[in-house]
Amino acid sequence: MEEKKLDTNSLIGFMLIGAILLYMMWQNQPTPEQLATQNAQETQVDSQNSTSKLKSETPSANERLAEQKTKLGDFAYSLNASALEQSTTTLENDILSLKIDNQGGMLSEVRLKEFVNFDSVPVFLIKNGTSTLNLNFSTSDNRNFDTSELFFEPELKTDGANKVLSMKLKVSDTQFLEYIYTLRPDDYMLGFSIRSQGLASVFDPRQEAQLEWDLKALRQDQSISFENRYTRLTYEHDGDKVNKLSQTGDDDEAVENVSWISYRQHFFSSILVPNNPLKSVNLKSMDLVEDETIDTLFTKQYSTKFSLSFAGGELAQNMDFYFGPTYAKALKQYDKNLESSIPFGWGIFGWINKSVFGPLYAWLSSFLSYGIAIIVMTIMVKILLSFVQYKQFLSQAKMKILKPELDALREKYKNNKMKAQQETMALQNKAGASPLSGCLPGLLQIPVFYSLFMFFPIAFELRQKPFLWVDDLSSYDIIAELPFNIPFYGDHISLFPILASIAIFFYMRMTTGQNMAAQPQQEGMPDMAKMMKYMIYFSPLLMLFFFNNYASGLSLYYFVSNLISIGIMLVIKNYIIDEDKVLAQIEVNKAKPKKQNKFQKKMAEIMEQAEKQKAAQERRKK
Repeated sequence: MEEKKLDTNSLIGFMLIGAILLYMMWQNQPTPEQLATQNAQETQVDSQNSTSKLKSETPSANERLAEQKTKLGDFAYSLNASALEQSTTTLENDILSLKIDNQGGMLSEVRLKEFVNFDSVPVFLIKNGTSTLNLNFSTSDNRNFDTSELFFEPELKTDGANKVLSMKLKVSDTQFLEYIYTLRPDDYMLGFSIRSQGLASVFDPRQEAQLEWDLKALRQDQSISFENRYTRLTYEHDGDKVNKLSQTGDDDEAVENVSWISYRQHFFSSILVPNNPLKSVNLKSMDLVEDETIDTLFTKQYSTKFSLSFAGGELAQNMDFYFGPTYAKALKQYDKNLESSIPFGWGIFGWINKSVFGPLYAWLSSFLSYGIAIIVMTIMVKILLSFVQYKQFLSQAKMKILKPELDALREKYKNNKMKAQQETMALQNKAGASPLSGCLPGLLQIPVFYSLFMFFPIAFELRQKPFLWVDDLSSYDIIAELPFNIPFYGDHISLFPILASIAIFFYMRMTTGQNMAAQPQQEGMPDMAKMMKYMIYFSPLLMLFFFNNYASGLSLYYFVSNLISIGIMLVIKNYIIDEDKVLAQIEVNKAKPKKQNKFQKKMAEIMEQAEKQKAAQERRKK
């Protein structure tokens, strides 16, 4: 077979053809201008294709209108393409600015003109969809409607000095569902009515309409944890009973005969006040603050839901909304007991705050700076309670004088504890000295101290009021910011809690030392002394951590209060109580025949009976 060999001429020919083809491709390549034109054309084609696709996916205005008319049925009477565009109507007086959305006919913004938050931003109670007011109802043709999705027709007019906004959802010119908002001059209360006209044949009377009001509480204070502690849903029911949902976590409640519902946001409130008590209401509160160390916009989310009954086939419900400060002076003017939504404290503590400390501080702050008013009120309270300190110190002095005799009795009857206790009580009774005589006066101070503890964090007068280095007495003061967060303490250092802790330390050191010196020696005392010693350090430390995020006005009160207590104690000890005179009086008391009261007799009988039973048990053992 003949062997195949590479043809050189053929190879040269292929190479020439390839070279010619490459040259032609290079000569015919598009210029930069041609490339730009081509890219532009391709982009235009892509854009046209995308627009065509978007148009095919997004319904036109006419298509939307047709869809809404099909959905709304009878309520599509006045519906047109422009009515499907979202818009707002503004109602204003000198203190409130309100915006009502035509979609849903509900409030989309509530601004309090006179106030700003911790960041100098106007206070908004509702903004950017943080609240919804939805009426759910059924119709006779088996349709179910949520008004929050429907478009109302607004009409703004005046009624004397009042501004009235009508929002209508029409079936015809004479048949409609209407929301009516009425804003009076210089008033935080907004009138609100729901009524229907000519819709008896449209509504399904077998199913009650449901009104639901939801609100997410916007943050207003510097400390989110402090604000959230005083942000709470409160309501009045069954006449004058006031209750609250849980302060923390999520909570819900079904309540009857509700007079008002308050969505409290610490220093500001949104309150629903129906003209007549609501028969049955479902209330719900959700805590939105999952981590207090993370900056957040909201504190709580509230929800209220109740039924509206048909009267003659029509709806008619009148109510008011209060949007304003959580301030007793502002709330009292409506004569609805709305001031009870403020957490003054329960029982006697609330009474003291509402009847004594509230009016007293309002009077003092009317002519003094707010910080000086706190100091003056603290001085007045401590002077009023100085007799209690005197009684306590006098009791301690008596017990200190009797201590050698009481120690001798315990040593004498160390093998018979019951007898030692009897003799101790007898000696104390004769001398007119008892540990209880020092404790009982101290109990009188508890209502006062707890009332003030509740008063300062909710005192609206303190909000954004400066004093010395403090910018806001209703919030914590800052002398240094930390680059990290300390658990239970925070990311800043406040000075007033430090000063208050130091004052508490020295006061407890003085009082604890006096108490221990007056206590007779007995078993278990070394452990007791050690525990009391630890308390001297533990209590101020607890104060330091707990109040670092609390209102600086409260820390100022504790600082001044403990300083005054130290001063009063030194005066009583050095200038009022003379131990020699006290001893002489004790000797006189011991010489007098002392008649036991019923309680002392009963105690003596019980102890004597117990001693006899113990003796009988010991005889049986032998």
